[in-house]
Amino acid sequence: MATEKLQFHEMGLDDRLLKAVADLGWSQPTLIQEKAIPLALEGKDLLARARTGSGKTAAYAVPVIQRVLASKQSVREQDVRALILVPSRELGQQVQAMMRQLTAYCSRDVRVADIAGKADVSAQRPILMEKPDVVVGTPSRVLAHLNAHNLLLHTSLEMLVVDEADLLFSFGFEDDLKNLLCHLPKIYQSFLMSATLSEDVQALKELLLHNPVTLKLQGSQLPDSSQLQQFSVQCEEEDKFLVIYTLLKLRLVQGKTLIFVGALDRCYRLKLFLEQFSIPACVLNSELPVQSRCHIITQFNQGFYDYIIATDEHRLADPAAASQAAGKGKKNKARKSKEKEYSASRGVDFQNVDNVINFDFPVTVESYIHRVGRTARADNPGTALSFVAHTETAFLSEVEEALTGDKAESSLKPYQFKMEAIEGFRYRCRDAMRSVTKQAVREARLKEIKQELLNSEKLKTYFEDNPRDLQLLRHDQDLHPAVIKPHLKNVPEYLIPYALRGVVNPLSNHRRRKRPTQKLKPHGVAKSSFKGTNPLRSFRYAKKTANKKPSHSK
Repeated sequence: MATEKLQFHEMGLDDRLLKAVADLGWSQPTLIQEKAIPLALEGKDLLARARTGSGKTAAYAVPVIQRVLASKQSVREQDVRALILVPSRELGQQVQAMMRQLTAYCSRDVRVADIAGKADVSAQRPILMEKPDVVVGTPSRVLAHLNAHNLLLHTSLEMLVVDEADLLFSFGFEDDLKNLLCHLPKIYQSFLMSATLSEDVQALKELLLHNPVTLKLQGSQLPDSSQLQQFSVQCEEEDKFLVIYTLLKLRLVQGKTLIFVGALDRCYRLKLFLEQFSIPACVLNSELPVQSRCHIITQFNQGFYDYIIATDEHRLADPAAASQAAGKGKKNKARKSKEKEYSASRGVDFQNVDNVINFDFPVTVESYIHRVGRTARADNPGTALSFVAHTETAFLSEVEEALTGDKAESSLKPYQFKMEAIEGFRYRCRDAMRSVTKQAVREARLKEIKQELLNSEKLKTYFEDNPRDLQLLRHDQDLHPAVIKPHLKNVPEYLIPYALRGVVNPLSNHRRRKRPTQKLKPHGVAKSSFKGTNPLRSFRYAKKTANKKPSHSK
């Protein structure tokens, strides 16, 4: 194998594609791009595993676009030549955005259609009737169009890409994928891209690939310690809330942060807890419409807010049940999550994430890798901090064993945090938690769903035709998720640990304004008395009129 690093301009790519790559600021290909693109251009099937953030999307997007451009030179007929299957709508939007950037100078020759969105199948029919060169979608949506004869692939398809292949079965797409294969031609080039090579990926390999080249890049699926710093802190349930409050309120954690918890109810529990201290955070709720979730992610990426609370394990409300389920095989886990087409740690394009906090420690090594892989992407640095209760130490040991391997040094270093230094905050946290009841969590979830229903563009026309339904929805009982206690907003200086008083300034936004120097007012005189008539002067005026009385006695 050649030892010199292959550059984009040495891969025989179209000039328009090279120009788009230059506009993106890619000076040289990543490892997965350097290895995968030349093999793909040779027509080989690929099974590629590389860590999150390593550039897998471009590793297949570049050869797909190049092959479409090459086909256009010999075949003039417009047809669908490439199909990209994704496990979620969010990932579909991410892939389409990447394809648009790479086809900036050849968009007339390479047309891309994303059918993974929220639109109905019938609404997407006109797009597919134009026969775009590349179609991006989930297996269920693609199969629906195939059954409706909106899409024909058995004669024209040349390339099939399965992105995040290890998620397709766990998201319940097993049957859809198998049915979809009946509509494909006998010969086509396939790419399977994944962050892990699980049993599901091996099953897909047997179904889709023909004598593939397997690329197992980066033995460590996370960046090294020079780019990603990983810490763990031992703390029990109550201490978790105490530590997260201290980290965020004293700004010991700065920058855009993803906070992962074990269940959706705990997302809202943590959000309501932080609200007590005026720490704004949003929940990435899989129950909300996809457009709402995408809007949350877009605003997060644009810097509107710093904290997102999310979960990627819908079955973790009971850790014991989760660990028991882990031993029952992949199929059981797939069935449990079949109704979910969403995972916050996978398939979502979070940009420039500075920190990942595992409020609840993940129960599998893969989950830890995918969560922490949201930060330290490309060449950016990142930090991961995991809270570990005594019931979660076994999961921590599994992760350390998988990440450390033969290394003598542990990947997760103990976070130097003295619990006794923040004991003064404990009574505040307990005070806040009294308002975060199960009923408050339930009402908060209902309130958010109702707000999203009212904001839904699709329902606006329905409510216009059925105003009674809107009236019933709006006049439901008031929701008061949690009573906000104003005194919890600020942090008294005497509570700040002595070691941190010279480092952090939690009151920078809450300092009392210096009032201009002013003379003391006479005691008992109203403030309004200094505006307009002064009662003391009117008294003197009355005294002068009394002195004129002797003049009348003449």
